[in-house]
Amino acid sequence: MKAHVYVTLKTSVLDPQGQTIQNALRKIGFTGVDGVRQGKYFVLSLAKGLTLEAAKAEVERVAREVLTNPVIEEYTYRIEE
Repeated sequence: MKAHVYVTLKTSVLDPQGQTIQNALRKIGFTGVDGVRQGKYFVLSLAKGLTLEAAKAEVERVAREVLTNPVIEEYTYRIEE
């Protein structure tokens, strides 16, 4: 199984890198983009034999305790078998 973890800044946190990307897109003619939020993407290869429930618990713990700063970031994930 693999877990795909997406980490982004909370919507209440300013995203200067996302704003810079949005401004650059506008300058080169992409006028249909109203906003950009940047983030991080991780692919975790999970140990063989984990149940789906155990995999979810492991991914949530890794995401919460290692991959994110819970004060300013949030995460989502999906698991593929």
